[in-house]
Amino acid sequence: MQVVTIIILLFFCKASDFRKTRNGSSRHKASNGRANGLRRVSSPVKRNTPVLPCDIYTYLHDKYLDCQERKLTFILPDWPEDLKHMLLARNRIRKLKNSMFSKYKKLKSLDLQQNEISKIEDQAFFGLNKLTTLLLQHNQLKILSEEVFIYMPLLNYLRLYDNPWHCKCETETLIAMLQLPRNRNLGNYAKCVYPTELTGQKLKLIKVEQLCSKEERRDPTGLVVPKPEIPRPEFDSSLCHIYVFPVQTLDCRRKELKKVPGNIPSDIVKLDLSNNKIKQLRPKEFEDINDLKVLNLSSNGIVHIDPAAFAGLINLEELDFSNNSLQNFEYGVLEDLYFLKVLWLRENPWRCDYNIHYLFYWLKHHYSVHYNGLECRKPEEYKGWRVGKYVRSYYEECPKDKLSIYPDTFEQDTEDEEWERHKEHPVQTGKKHGVIVTVIG
Repeated sequence: MQVVTIIILLFFCKASDFRKTRNGSSRHKASNGRANGLRRVSSPVKRNTPVLPCDIYTYLHDKYLDCQERKLTFILPDWPEDLKHMLLARNRIRKLKNSMFSKYKKLKSLDLQQNEISKIEDQAFFGLNKLTTLLLQHNQLKILSEEVFIYMPLLNYLRLYDNPWHCKCETETLIAMLQLPRNRNLGNYAKCVYPTELTGQKLKLIKVEQLCSKEERRDPTGLVVPKPEIPRPEFDSSLCHIYVFPVQTLDCRRKELKKVPGNIPSDIVKLDLSNNKIKQLRPKEFEDINDLKVLNLSSNGIVHIDPAAFAGLINLEELDFSNNSLQNFEYGVLEDLYFLKVLWLRENPWRCDYNIHYLFYWLKHHYSVHYNGLECRKPEEYKGWRVGKYVRSYYEECPKDKLSIYPDTFEQDTEDEEWERHKEHPVQTGKKHGVIVTVIG
């Protein structure tokens, strides 16, 4: 009996061990399963997120590149070269290398704000001679030289604030440039971070002479090194002012100019060069300004105009030669002005001899052109005469072989005086709602 009891107890012990082992195994498997499930859920999913392409679009005839927030560290080589505006804000660009924008010769604005730029090489902006707006705020610039900006003669809007500027000797030329009166829109609000005694001071208000000591300007031989001369373009058109309303206007009045500037933006519609010292107009002075409609050359003392001076100005509508020293126009001067509507000629010493005939007959053939001021000043015997009256008297006294030059028009000379009075109305200009309005009559 005892033997049977012992056998039954052993059997129950074995069964109990089996259940524990089985349950433990099940719990282990379940635990492992849950753990594996958790690992599967929490494991990172690998995705290849493509970099979004830049947007290229046209607005008001200007081509834009919008590459903001693309994590760029450099500009891409396949961007079109005819861009007018480049938006590169909020990227990761750290350095601007020499000539990196050189192929974008039509670029007018460049937005590089909120990048990580700490270094700009001296020729980084080479080729951007039409750039007017440059945004460099919210970067890591500490030191910059004026030389960086010499390749942008039209620059009139520059932002440099929120950079950790070190106001010391290396930044002297930049600060001096920003303080020039003509650069009133360049670098406003930029402030020093170092040295501590200048922290918080605007670059525009710092006394430049305090930035460099004599010791800092000495070379190893002990000699004081003069500031290097920075090469300038033939004409610094930053002296002029650009206005975009109501039309693209370049205002170069009273700038002591002796010749027409050679780097005028091609999209200028109105150009004012009045009250300068331009004595002559050379061939193709304005050939790149195809959109020009209004050209003011009054009060310059112009003596001579090359016949090809206005080549390319097929859209010009108003031309002002008032108060100059012109005595006549050479044959061909006006031939490129197909759409001219108004020609100002008053206050010039027009000389009534055979050379004045071209101007008179051009105006007669182009009956849609309104003008004023075509009156003889020389010689004394014709002073005060209308040029048309002089031309008629010339042919009355002249040998008939001269008539062949204008055979078709001479027959109508009896009507010239009436025609002249009709065409030579005073021209007035005024402003209406901010737009220049030309009124004839």
